[in-house]
Amino acid sequence: MPPSSGTSEPDAPRPTPPPGWEPRDPTLPAPPPPAPRRRPLRRVLRTLLGLSLLGTLALAGALAAGYLLVDIPPANSAAVAQSNVYLYRDGSTLARDGEVNRESVPLDRVPPALRDAVLAAEDRDFHTSPAVDPKAMLRAAWNTVTGKGRQSGSTITQQYVKNYYLGQEQTLSRKAKEFFIAIKLGREKTKDEILQGYLNTSYFGRNAYGVQAAARAYYGKDVERLDTAEAAYLASLLKAPSAYDVTTHPENRAKAVARWNYVLDGMVTEGRLTPAARAAARFPAPEDARTSTGLAGQRGYLVRAVEEYLTGHGVVDEKTLALGGFRITTTLDPAKQESLVRAVEDRVVSRLDPARSLADRYVRVGAAAVDPADGKVLALYGGIDYTRQYVNNATRRDYQVGSTFKPFVFTAAVQSGAQTQQGEPITPYTVYDGSNRRPVEGWNGSPYDPANEDDASYGEIPVGTATDLSVNAVYAQMAVDVGPGHVRRTAVSLGVPTTTPDLTASPSIALGPATASVLDMATAYATLAAHGRHGAATLVERITRDGRDVTVPAVAARQAVSREAADTTTSILRSVVASGTGTAAQAAGRPAAGKTGTAEDDKAAWFAGYTPDLATVVALMGQDPGTGHQKPLYGALGLPRINGGGPPAEIWAAFTREALADDEPLDFDLRLMPGTQDPPTVPTAPDGPAGATDGPAEPPVTGEAGPGAASRVPRTPLGPRGQ
Repeated sequence: MPPSSGTSEPDAPRPTPPPGWEPRDPTLPAPPPPAPRRRPLRRVLRTLLGLSLLGTLALAGALAAGYLLVDIPPANSAAVAQSNVYLYRDGSTLARDGEVNRESVPLDRVPPALRDAVLAAEDRDFHTSPAVDPKAMLRAAWNTVTGKGRQSGSTITQQYVKNYYLGQEQTLSRKAKEFFIAIKLGREKTKDEILQGYLNTSYFGRNAYGVQAAARAYYGKDVERLDTAEAAYLASLLKAPSAYDVTTHPENRAKAVARWNYVLDGMVTEGRLTPAARAAARFPAPEDARTSTGLAGQRGYLVRAVEEYLTGHGVVDEKTLALGGFRITTTLDPAKQESLVRAVEDRVVSRLDPARSLADRYVRVGAAAVDPADGKVLALYGGIDYTRQYVNNATRRDYQVGSTFKPFVFTAAVQSGAQTQQGEPITPYTVYDGSNRRPVEGWNGSPYDPANEDDASYGEIPVGTATDLSVNAVYAQMAVDVGPGHVRRTAVSLGVPTTTPDLTASPSIALGPATASVLDMATAYATLAAHGRHGAATLVERITRDGRDVTVPAVAARQAVSREAADTTTSILRSVVASGTGTAAQAAGRPAAGKTGTAEDDKAAWFAGYTPDLATVVALMGQDPGTGHQKPLYGALGLPRINGGGPPAEIWAAFTREALADDEPLDFDLRLMPGTQDPPTVPTAPDGPAGATDGPAEPPVTGEAGPGAASRVPRTPLGPRGQ
């Protein structure tokens, strides 16, 4: 018997090991555990299918609930627009806007060409597609998220729902309501009923709601009298009403015409217009806007500038703003605004006599004043009267800035430590060859040899003196030495918009072919006055609606260029006022810096200047009131030529003197680039300008030194060096 196991139970029979089995050697490590059995692919697919079904059911449930819970509401309360109230910075009333032009018409009064044009522009599949297009909505959302531009993806039915039943706010809840209301509306109303509602509620700009109001506002006729070309233009306005109004924004004419062509081409594609009729179509320029007398004088220009600021900075969209109910406190100072208007009237308007000179009919004035400390716009002058001249001369971007651009070239030189072709650092004392028609050196593009004014040659001339006399040959070469691309970037950093027309990186950039606005240039010069610190131009202090604040994005000031670069530029611009082309600005009676400029063919004359506490730019522009074409100003105001050192500088001085009358004069606190001597103090003239009243004659972009400049002795305003 085997020994006992120590239990009271009998021995159990041992199992028989399988064939080939051997006991494990206890000295060897244990084998790894068997790998777990992989879940069969079918089980994974079943799980995914189940989740997909649950998701589909949940989505279907949400859609069903939304459809049942969201009813078609009555017309939104904002369908009857309210007034917007505009206030000066001190709380006094500037203007009230919001007089809405509405007139609904039945669909049978809308000509087929206009219906077809609107569908070609906004929803070509309207008659065959459902009320909502989820694919288009997802595609638009993806394009918006990925930076391809904000797109709505909305059908005409959805746009009608937004216009009439809801509002323009960009929220998920509004989009969800729009989705369900559009589905219900598509079931309850015919396509013609929806199209009629859309045509009568859409906003076309000029405070015009609906196609009848738009036809009257743009072409002075009833809607049924519109031709195909006019219908296509109104349809193109739906995308960007104010931006595509070519009478308000002539600089956007190319974009407006491109949109008009897109609409007509779409009509051909859809079989609604024959190719022959398409080829015969000509762009139909709209009439000038007829505005409310409540916006007469400067009020209309100020209101429109504020509106463009709000919509351009995404504070509120154009359609919502047009619905009204906003209380807008601007940055505009009422006393400075009155001073600016008075200066223009005294120095220009009162001297115009169209019976004496045809050129007096062409004179337009634009002006803007900016606080260098923060970029706030304090005053604007937009034109003779908003009810008589619709285009805002302070914000338009279609006149060359001329040599007011030259300081940006010098700023870029100091900022980058640029050198001449001979390796000499560029300073106010650096000597250049100012010979007329001197070809620029070191440029790989087409040959360029700009003329000086009156073909004057100056020979060897220091930069400071070349700035006084605005010698083109010097500044074109300097632009190449600095690098035209760097000049462009510096101008943009100072405040010139990157989208400015003709802001091209080539040697000619120094002569100012770019067409920045008066306000753009005032902002850039304010940056120089603020020692290179740039505050974005601001027109709105606060905006509320129904007592609640609307967020106005705050843009922090930034150091655009070094203080040394800005201050050294200021030092040579002080000399322009002291003894150069801008001596008329001395009448301000305080330290000042500035630069004159003239557009090609004398179609515009500029003075851009600043004191330590106020930057102002003034421009006289020539425009035919009948055709809108730019015209030379020869003979205007009884003068053989209009130059920047004449009436523009006179306006600048009169305004600056009055606007700062209650403030102690401030001198410039300059930190100059190493080795640069501070210029002498600018003399003041409390009773009038020290020097020629009209200043030296001012040239076009081909030159600016003025008649007789060749006989002058070149000099440096910064000290004995370079003489």
